[in-house]
Amino acid sequence: MAIHPTAIVSPKARIDSSVEIGPYVIIDGDVTIGPNCRIFPHVHITGYTTIGAGNEIHTGAVIGDTPQDLGFQDVRSYVRIGDHNVIREYVTIHRGTAPESATVIGNHCFLMAVAHVAHNCELADHVKLANQVLLAGYVRVGEGSFLSGVAMVHQFVKIGRLCMIAGGTRVHQDIPHFMMAHGESNLVGINKVGLKRAGFTSQQIMAIRAAFRKLWRSGMNFSKAVELLETKDNTEPVRELLAFIKAPSRRGIAGVPKRSEESEDRVESD
Repeated sequence: MAIHPTAIVSPKARIDSSVEIGPYVIIDGDVTIGPNCRIFPHVHITGYTTIGAGNEIHTGAVIGDTPQDLGFQDVRSYVRIGDHNVIREYVTIHRGTAPESATVIGNHCFLMAVAHVAHNCELADHVKLANQVLLAGYVRVGEGSFLSGVAMVHQFVKIGRLCMIAGGTRVHQDIPHFMMAHGESNLVGINKVGLKRAGFTSQQIMAIRAAFRKLWRSGMNFSKAVELLETKDNTEPVRELLAFIKAPSRRGIAGVPKRSEESEDRVESD
């Protein structure tokens, strides 16, 4: 194990012998770090944090600190990070706020400089957060989604898989699978480039685009449009999209007119 002489490592920490730890790093508490990780200077890893294999954690990142939640009672809670993630300069990842709860980062994620992942967030595999993205508590981000710089996500929001969120977007409602959003949670189309890169066929992409137009551009009542799409022999991605829309939601689905009954039913007060 290569540990710089200025680093401070708690005897409680369980660190694989292949880990590299740079100058002025502080690792305290019940921290576990898997093989072939690189910890750059001035990183602070604390709390009940588990980090998998092959991760890079760059200068000034803070992982596992207590949540920014006024109701936090200094309970045991966790950060769990998978394998082969890149966590860049001054990223903050806070542990869960309720007892035995966790903030979870999947595998092959890329968190760029000064991004913030609040308590109890869950990031699936291959998620990318650009510079200064802010995720409030309990946010869920699906596999392969990309959040551009300075995007801000309200607590309890769900972002589906393979979504593209434009820079500076204020996401205050759920963004369904495969969609692009900008501004105030405005859905502007499907993430065609992302779908192609993920190996979706032309037929699947056309079906997703047709579903988007029926749901958000036809002017049809949203719940009626969902029912109509459910009666068709749709591709698996469209069925997946409809399942996301029908799942319980704290924030409501983006792009559904506020006058419609279904949006009123889905939005709960925090």
